[in-house]
Amino acid sequence: MEALRLRIWSENDLELLHAANTPEMTAHLNGPETDDEILERHARYLRLVASGEARMFVIEDDEGAALGSIGHWHVVWREEPALETGWFVRPEAQGRGVASTALALLAEDARAHRGERRYLTAFPGVENPASNGVCRRNGFTQAGSLTMEFRGAELTVNEWALDLTT
Repeated sequence: MEALRLRIWSENDLELLHAANTPEMTAHLNGPETDDEILERHARYLRLVASGEARMFVIEDDEGAALGSIGHWHVVWREEPALETGWFVRPEAQGRGVASTALALLAEDARAHRGERRYLTAFPGVENPASNGVCRRNGFTQAGSLTMEFRGAELTVNEWALDLTT
């Protein structure tokens, strides 16, 4: 696996959200967002990073090419403060371990910035074997599954949790 690093999200990273907003890339997320929703997501990332409520990153290779994005943000999970993570990897970088390596780097960052939060959680769709495998390979425990509304439709996801205190 190539060397990767996580770089904090910046004003210049909007293009990465557009690149990930294709039917193929959003197949497990109930489809693409509108242009306005992409602009709002970018603004939200910048706002949450600035306030300290989230740490959103660009996944870069050793030459600085943006391969995808990953981050963690504050949530309440099972009535307990936690962090949630989500990610995407551009199609041309998939199948090379990028997501697994990025999640390992993110878990280190989450441990350093968790505060009182014990768990890092992830909620990949039950029909997304790649993302579920990334959780499994990174030591997350499957805690169940649930169906929720996401982007205007039902989405059934697996609940994964990583104990950040171990």
